[in-house]
Amino acid sequence: MPYTPDLLCELNALVRFNLDTSQVGIKVHKNAEAEIITAMQRLHAKNLITQIDGGYLTPLGREAALHAQATLGFLTSGVAASV
Repeated sequence: MPYTPDLLCELNALVRFNLDTSQVGIKVHKNAEAEIITAMQRLHAKNLITQIDGGYLTPLGREAALHAQATLGFLTSGVAASV
């Protein structure tokens, strides 16, 4: 299954979380773009974040953010794969 636009918005939200500390969350304001607001609502419904408008990562959300950030790092590192 390829990434859908909705999943890409969720992944983009997850990569914004700071994994160095659990003391920093994210707050999405009401005037943010609609796709960002709905992505956060979906992440909350999936039990990945604590609040419907952001908040903190849940343990499951931290795992998802870790994988999302690692994948982004792999894809943007500029390392050429050997063929």
